[in-house]
Amino acid sequence: MDRGMPGSTSRGRLTVDVRHVGISAVVTPEGELDHHTADLLREPLEQSVEDGYSRLVVDCSRLEFCDSTGLNVLLGARLKAEAAGGGVHLAGMLPVVARVFEITGAGAVFTVHDDLDAALRHPSGA
Repeated sequence: MDRGMPGSTSRGRLTVDVRHVGISAVVTPEGELDHHTADLLREPLEQSVEDGYSRLVVDCSRLEFCDSTGLNVLLGARLKAEAAGGGVHLAGMLPVVARVFEITGAGAVFTVHDDLDAALRHPSGA
């Protein structure tokens, strides 16, 4: 199974889209988030905070896998966003990804929304 090894072009590779909606940076990872692909998500999350978008909305609806390294990327982004007066909102998690957050208890430290629209409807708060 491909886990996004460097140089891989198959389905498992992670791509990340970033767009701005109002006060939020909407970051959409697609594929598998693991130790091989973590920097592909870390960099745009950190850049968004540096660019003044401390409210990060991560649209997880296309995220097929997340391991502990991916979870640590999101936790790190949360700390940076909160230090800048914002926070990280997770939206549309597939069951396989939601399970990682449930098992680790990490879901309790993020604001979790059913879908992207719900996350964007609640711009107040971190």
